[in-house]
Amino acid sequence: MDQHLPDRPTGGLERSCNGTRDWLRVGAGELLRIEAFFGGHAYDPHQHDTYGIGLTLAGVQSFDYRGARADSLAGDVIVLHPDETHDGRAGVEAGFYYRMAYIEPALLRGALDRQTRSLPFVPDAVSRDPRLVHAARLVLRDLDRDLEPLERDQFLLALADAMLAVDKSTATGRDASADLRAADRARAFLEAQFDRTVHSEELERETGLDRFALARSFRRRFGTSPYRYLTMRRLDRARGAILHGASLADAAALGGFADQSHMTRQFRRAYGVSPGRWRAMQRTTFRT
Repeated sequence: MDQHLPDRPTGGLERSCNGTRDWLRVGAGELLRIEAFFGGHAYDPHQHDTYGIGLTLAGVQSFDYRGARADSLAGDVIVLHPDETHDGRAGVEAGFYYRMAYIEPALLRGALDRQTRSLPFVPDAVSRDPRLVHAARLVLRDLDRDLEPLERDQFLLALADAMLAVDKSTATGRDASADLRAADRARAFLEAQFDRTVHSEELERETGLDRFALARSFRRRFGTSPYRYLTMRRLDRARGAILHGASLADAAALGGFADQSHMTRQFRRAYGVSPGRWRAMQRTTFRT
């Protein structure tokens, strides 16, 4: 990987974003991977419902996370947990250049040992642990093509093993209180019904759990709440529509939002930028 600070992505279409040289592009394939450069402010405080596994390639990437400032230098790995609020900015005048993959907790769970019930916890947002570095490089080394199935499995296994190795908590032991099958049923239902309002009573009927027991099991299984998961699936659909040229109003409708302003509020909370600025930052999309 290049270690310089690029003014533009190689082979990309150079455009300014609000007069800056910031840019962002999305990698090929179903697994969301991005590459970006920011010269100053990058993201407002926001949350994802996925793990964020990043690799800083040049400069200093600074952000606030769990009540403290973190600084990621070239070669550092960033591990952000689901539903943890964070922002983003350049820590030096030259800016920062990085890549990041967004991993659904369900994918990571599939790679965990069957005896491990809870998702692993990495205490430090910035790390140079060689196991984490290796896992990050596996998934982020080539954004121009989709990952082959066995290649993706190799990455997920390396990431799961690395995270378990650095997990100092007791959260990875058995937990009989979590009804994981019910959480799986709730997830499948939400994915099928993301474009409409889903009521708590529906999930209770679908899973056989009351709404609060389900919420606890769902978070343990997928790292987020049922409503948050539903919102992020709507944003996935809307963001994909924007990438393919849809207007913001049409993207909101396709995503099942009440209107464009509703989508904009949720988009900013999830990604730290408005959908309009996110669209303006796109340089080259590798998706077809």
